[in-house]
This record gives sequence, C-alpha cells and structure tokens, in this order.
Amino acid sequence: MGTSLTPEFWRLFAVLLVTAMAVTIVLSATLDALYLRRQRRRAARRSTGTGTPRATTLPQRPAVRTPVPR
Repeated sequence: MGTSLTPEFWRLFAVLLVTAMAVTIVLSATLDALYLRRQRRRAARRSTGTGTPRATTLPQRPAVRTPVPR
C-alpha cells in the first residue's frame, strides 16, 4: 500500500530544509569569524611581545618549479 506525499509534507520539508541551511551557514560564518579573530589576536600579541625570541623568516619558494633539462 503506497502513501502519497501531500502538499503539507512538501511545505514542511521545504521549511525544514531552508531552516537547516540557514543555521548551517550562520554557524559556519560565526565559527570562521571567531577563528580568524583568534588568529589575529595571537599574531598581534606575538608581534608586540617583549623578550620573546623571534623566529627567522623562511625564504620564499617559487610557486612553480622550473623543469629540469635533460
């Protein structure tokens, strides 16, 4: 015995789908913002810190390797 999906089901399904997407997007954006804020605060604290040894910067590597001639 089959059941038919009523218009009410589809309406509720659409509402739940849109709600879940909105919650996911908002939560993702919030967590991204908090993570970036934390990184910036750490970087600012390191640059203004006194008495801490600074690491030497690594040399810039080329983005593309040049082919080796044969």
